[in-house]
Amino acid sequence: MRKTTVLFVAFGLLVAGCGDDSGVSVEKPWARNSPAMATAGAVYMDLEAGEDDRLVGASVDSSIAAMVEIHEVVMVDDAMKMQEVGEIALPAGTTVNLKPGGYHIMLMNVATPLEIGQKFDVTLQFQNAGEKVVEVEVREEAP
Repeated sequence: MRKTTVLFVAFGLLVAGCGDDSGVSVEKPWARNSPAMATAGAVYMDLEAGEDDRLVGASVDSSIAAMVEIHEVVMVDDAMKMQEVGEIALPAGTTVNLKPGGYHIMLMNVATPLEIGQKFDVTLQFQNAGEKVVEVEVREEAP
């Protein structure tokens, strides 16, 4: 009886250890509130993959924005410029920050201005981990 219990516990630990390691964890998702006449918005979060992966896309319901792109802010000729990127590398075990002044998810042609306290879903597409839906809250600053 004792050997069976030890085997069962060992098997349970093995299965539990295999669960989330290959996925991508999402921490502190938020969006900045937007001025009344704004046509764009930005979503930020921290991503960490258990195995090497890539963020390759994102989407929201059309009631939030007409188009979504992955962007980064770079320095070009002594000026900050925002540009679309096709993907963001997520090295295993490394936290990749999507934050103001860096990588972010750009919401274009927002249906209405993003207001503090508003919540909406963003669907993230990963090369290996597939899709993950995260709830985003509109805030003035990072949580």
